[in-house]
Amino acid sequence: MRKNPFDFPITDVLEDDTEPKEPLTPEQEESLLSFVKSDSVYYKYYDEIVILLGTGLRISELCGLTTADVDFEGRTINVDHQLLRCKEKGYYISTPKTKSGIRQIHMSEKVYQAFLRMRDNRNGVSPIIIEGYSDFLFLKRDGYPKTAYNYVGMFRNLAEKYNKCHETPLPKKFTAHVLRHTFCTNLANAGINPKALQYIMGHANITMTLNYYTHASFDSARTEMKRLIA
Repeated sequence: MRKNPFDFPITDVLEDDTEPKEPLTPEQEESLLSFVKSDSVYYKYYDEIVILLGTGLRISELCGLTTADVDFEGRTINVDHQLLRCKEKGYYISTPKTKSGIRQIHMSEKVYQAFLRMRDNRNGVSPIIIEGYSDFLFLKRDGYPKTAYNYVGMFRNLAEKYNKCHETPLPKKFTAHVLRHTFCTNLANAGINPKALQYIMGHANITMTLNYYTHASFDSARTEMKRLIA
């Protein structure tokens, strides 16, 4: 007997090959920002964390941002490259693997103010040019731009210090990706159109985006039902 071509589970169509991730709760997010802002060591990372939580940028995309990529008048961030570094090549620019990675992201007021502070902190910095790109926004003490490597230890140590004085700990593997995951989950729970969210996140396929909707809570589901079913 010939098998019905439509007789297969939806999971065969939308294969889920991602590992489970744990986003921050709204309470954790607020608590983290409050902690970072007042901490004598990590306060200098406050704006970067605000931007990551408010844009969903990949850490390499954040590191690659220059003043030319941020439209302060239009309040948009143009994403079309990322900054990477390896032992063999040193600093280098990489373009997105697919067209989906090229996008524009709207800045909230909080993110806008964070970018203004980052821009102002660049005053007097010697220009570093990498493959034609210059005026990077996120810099180390030596004036060179930060890369993902510079954030790994910072996030690990930040979580360790935070967890010592908070009952609800940050995820065991606290990385920049947790902030990206939190941003995406927040928008999914708010009911944003999946295709719009796919664009904002720069996902190559809708499957990756739909995974974030699995974190929807009873409250968010009830809100959506009330909105759609009077």
